[in-house]
Formats: sequence, C-alpha cells, structure tokens
Amino acid sequence: MTSKATGTHWPAEFRSALEGFCRYLTAERGRSEHTVRAYESDVSKLLDYAAASGAGSLQDLDLGVLRGWLGELSSGGQARATLARRAATARSFSNWALREELISENPALRLKAPKKEKTLPGVLRSSQLNELFKTLEAAAAEGDPVALRNRAMVELLYATGIRVGELTGLDVDDLDPDRRTLTVLGKGNKERTVPYGLPAALAVDDWLRRGRPGLATGDSGPALFLGRRGGRVNQRQVRSVVAGLLDTVPDTAATGPHALRHSAATHLLDGGADLRAVQEILGHSSLATTQLYTHVSVDRLRQSYSQAHPRA
Repeated sequence: MTSKATGTHWPAEFRSALEGFCRYLTAERGRSEHTVRAYESDVSKLLDYAAASGAGSLQDLDLGVLRGWLGELSSGGQARATLARRAATARSFSNWALREELISENPALRLKAPKKEKTLPGVLRSSQLNELFKTLEAAAAEGDPVALRNRAMVELLYATGIRVGELTGLDVDDLDPDRRTLTVLGKGNKERTVPYGLPAALAVDDWLRRGRPGLATGDSGPALFLGRRGGRVNQRQVRSVVAGLLDTVPDTAATGPHALRHSAATHLLDGGADLRAVQEILGHSSLATTQLYTHVSVDRLRQSYSQAHPRA
C-alpha cells in the first residue's frame, strides 16, 4: 500500500505533523541529525501507509493501521530488529501527537512488535587487531597524509570505543595529550572524557605532526581529522576506510567501525575492567546495554571460576 511518491497523497495535517515531530526531536530531545533523519524516514513510511489505507487525518491513525503497517513490513521480509525499531518510532510519534493534542488517544499503547535480538557484530581477536595495525603502520611509514590519518582514526576508535559520529566531531582541542584523554560529545549532547593508550597517542601525534598539515586548508578549522580536500572527515569516509581494512581480515564477522567499539568493550571486560567503568567509557545511558557485552566474555568467566572455585 506504500506510495511510490512519499507524501504526495497525504492529508494536509500529515506533513505539518511530521515537521513538528522532527523539530521536537531536534530542539527538545537533542537528537543528532542522523537520528532525526532515521525517525523522519520511518514516520514518512507510516504516514504513507496510513494515507494509502484511507486515513484522512491523524485521528484515523489507529491500532489497526499501525498493526497493518508492521504486518506489511514483516511480510516483505524486514528483520526483527527493523520491525522493533519502527514500532518504537510509531510509539514515539504517537506519544508526541497525543501531547500536542493532535490525537485524542494513543493508538500505540497496545502495539507489540518482535523483540530486537540482542546480538552484537563480530568481535575481532587480539591477534587479528595486531595484524590490522601492522598493515596500517606499514602504509603510514611512507608518510602519506591519508595513510597517517587512517592509522590514527582506527587506533583511536579501538582505543576509546567511541562511535563514528563522535570521532568525526572531534576537534584538535578535544585532545589532552598529557593525560591521554579526549572529550567527546555523545548521544543527547552528553559530554564525557575517555582515556586512550600509548599506541593511539603515538598515531595521533604522528598524524598531527606529519599528516594533518598536508591536508589542511584555510577552511579546515579545528577539525581533528580531515578529508582529502581539507574539510572535516565525514562518517561515510570513516566507514569506508574501516570496511576496507576489515575485508582483509580472514575469519571474522566484523564489518564496520562499530565492530571496533564492540571489540574494545569486550577486550576491556576480558581484561577485568569494571562493568560500570566500561559503561562510562562507551557513553551508555543504561547499564543493561553494556551488559550485552558480557555474554561475549564467557571464556573469561569460566577461567575465573576454574582458578577461584575450590571444587572447580
């Protein structure tokens, strides 16, 4: 039932509601541009379905419409994680519409969707990471600015476990080389301080001394990492760099920058780091999110049990 031209057949209030919801996400919830675009896309698809189903106003956006929308997505082969995310979007939009008195009751209160599977992308083994960093070091040895940048970016992603968007938002002044920490602006505009180790420090220093000056222009500003034309590096460029590197790593399900974040968290826990410390480093608002990593560390728990329990 989805329209080929999104919004072309919507009732007049649909578009103003979508624009108002996006303003709310930006101004009141402090969501990132990337997150707002994702919400906007999902709500647009929902409103497309509602209009094609005969809804003439937001009051017609009832539980049957929401269930029908998710049912169509499920029949189309959408993954459980996607269905769960879109159900959550429908709930957020309905909550907002009720608060704004655009609807008289919330149709999403009884909406159910498949629970998102608690799975994590592949985690790289220490040996695999060692080989990966050897490759980066060999390329950077030639002094090419882009190679120096790539080495520094990957070292920092793994050393800190920060998100790609957090990496690309870093400025030079966000680094404290003496303390080997960086200040990062995370989800919800929450600021946190994250430590990093000596290998990352050396790689970043090398980039700042030998690499960044070769790419910087008058318009580069304070951005820590730059693209080939001197502008701030974007998330797509970072993902491309990391994906290309991981393609060369045999025997791994790791596919992108988030795998470096997951690897960092898993290796911290394997090394005995406190769960709440890892939560703080990663910037998780809920400890339950950080606890997902503990299932990857079963081997560490078994080893601890074997060493500590008298009847092991």
